[in-house]
Amino acid sequence: MSQPSSLSDTHLRPLFEAVSITKKFGDFIANNDVSFTIHEGEIHALLGENGAGKSTFVKIVYGLLQPNNGKIFWNGNQVFIPGPQQARQLGIGMVFQHFSLFDALTVAENIQLAMPPGETIASLSVRISRLSAEYGIGVDPDARIHNLSVGEQQRVEIIRCLLQDPKLLIMDEPTSVLTPQETGQLFSVLRRFSENGLAILFISHKLDEIRALASHATILRRGENVGSVVIDGQTNRQLAEMMVGAKVKNISRQNAPEKSEVLFEVKKLCRPKDSIFSVALRDVSISANAGEIFGIAGIAGNGQDELMAALIGEWRGHDDGILIFDGMDISGKGPAERRVMGMGFVPEERNGHAAVPSMRLAENVLLTGHSLGNLVRYGLLDLFGMRAKANLIARSFDVRLPEGNPLASSLSGGNLQKFVVGREIVNVPRVLIVSQPTWGVDVGAAAFIREAMLNLAAKGSAVVMISQDLEELFTIAHRVAVLNDGILSSAEPTIDLTAEKVGLLMGGTHVSREERT
Repeated sequence: MSQPSSLSDTHLRPLFEAVSITKKFGDFIANNDVSFTIHEGEIHALLGENGAGKSTFVKIVYGLLQPNNGKIFWNGNQVFIPGPQQARQLGIGMVFQHFSLFDALTVAENIQLAMPPGETIASLSVRISRLSAEYGIGVDPDARIHNLSVGEQQRVEIIRCLLQDPKLLIMDEPTSVLTPQETGQLFSVLRRFSENGLAILFISHKLDEIRALASHATILRRGENVGSVVIDGQTNRQLAEMMVGAKVKNISRQNAPEKSEVLFEVKKLCRPKDSIFSVALRDVSISANAGEIFGIAGIAGNGQDELMAALIGEWRGHDDGILIFDGMDISGKGPAERRVMGMGFVPEERNGHAAVPSMRLAENVLLTGHSLGNLVRYGLLDLFGMRAKANLIARSFDVRLPEGNPLASSLSGGNLQKFVVGREIVNVPRVLIVSQPTWGVDVGAAAFIREAMLNLAAKGSAVVMISQDLEELFTIAHRVAVLNDGILSSAEPTIDLTAEKVGLLMGGTHVSREERT
């Protein structure tokens, strides 16, 4: 990737200024006296841990929230932004992390829903095609959304914003669902926007991307601006330590044992589609050895949810493949039975799947511990044991929580994720199946979780990790396979792979035309 623009501020006109923005929710201060400036044509990154106040701040900029104190200036004039419509009228557009598109409608029909009334589909399609060609975005106005890749859907969101003639484009985690190749294409488009004077506020956890794209960054920590810096010359470590306010530990995998037993095998697993929006699994095979982390890469929506449900026993097919744990066929066994045998599971969705927000932490321990025999005796709950187990997890995995036995909903996303991962690892499972272990958590929590998985593998367990984060896979996985359209590629040692090669596999280069039909 090319280096970010290094234009001096003296060549740019201030477009947006936030002055002493403060936002409170009851006694909680989400933003505290936040000030910074974005200039015309500038790509400005907004960094911070989960809970640092980034989402609150951009919602204020886009009119979704109102500050308790502070001022916003646009082109030098103080403005009030009561809602998204007024933000768009000023020239502020936003592409959200989670797309708001209707799968059954065409591109033009989706975009028409966000436009002022009166324009026909035919004239709008012409404008979409013209803008698409101008920026090389490649969007077919007649295509239906459900036939588009995730990267193509993101282009639709961008085109929808551009048709409203924004001067400032806010992008929230825009690369989280893209291949490296799609990310490179997106960055090329964003640089062209910048060259034409469009300012971009870019939110991402991926520091390599920030350094490749942005010229400036503002870092929020606990709701406060702890610094606005010129990116040129900053290292990932320096940015990360500004975000967390402490030293960040280097995490890297150790070599896996050269010869070790196979602890978990999947042989030719097939699963039919449950609906038109689900993905069929076709002849998926996995072999995870003792002492290794087996990584599964892929863009969301390529069968990860279906595969996870099969691996942990929430879905069990008939004669559709064999799952073997420690030499035993477990194909017909459910999650509780598999746990008793020595497996552990961390699903992707921590709220509602891995944990129940309205239950206390000790009760959430029981969700996965009831079948292990030490928390339920003679039909009675061991309340003291449940509390003790929750406290052990909190101490061992640096889970920062209120006093007593708090509700799961009272924990931040990163702390709840450390808790649900710790709940499994504290039992030292022989095999751990985990999906998106550091999704949406901050740099410090991510480093802690990754180190915990590496330590588990070092004790001789096998870890099967489904992840969209290529940096994570290259950092801790020993071997990586790629899932595309329900088909899993052959696993290769991570040291033999490049991001470009994995990106091509994520795009489906290992899937033949016959296999897709």
